[in-house]
Amino acid sequence: MKKIISLFFVAGMLSLVSCGPSAEELKAIEQARLDSIAKVEAEAAAIEQARLDSIAAVEAAAKAEQARLDSIAAATKKPVKGGKVVKEEGPKTGKDGRK
Repeated sequence: MKKIISLFFVAGMLSLVSCGPSAEELKAIEQARLDSIAKVEAEAAAIEQARLDSIAAVEAAAKAEQARLDSIAAATKKPVKGGKVVKEEGPKTGKDGRK
C-alpha cells in the first residue's frame, strides 16, 4: 500500500512539474516584459520632450514680452541729437502763460 501511495505521489509531483511554462511561453513572457519596458520608456521620452517644449515656449514668450517692453521704452525715449539726449521743449510761454 505504501508503494502505491508513493507511486501516486511521485506521479502527481511529475505532472505538476511538467505543467510549468514551456520554452515558448517563457520567451513570450520575456518579450512581453521587454515590450512593456520599451513602451514605458517611449512614454517617458514623450513626456520629457513635452516638458522641454513647454519650457522653450515660456522662454520664447518671455523674450517676446521683453522685446515688446524694449520697443515701448525706445519709442518713449527723448529724441537723440549728436549722441546726446535733447530735452524736449514744450510750448514757449512767457511768465504770464502767453506765447
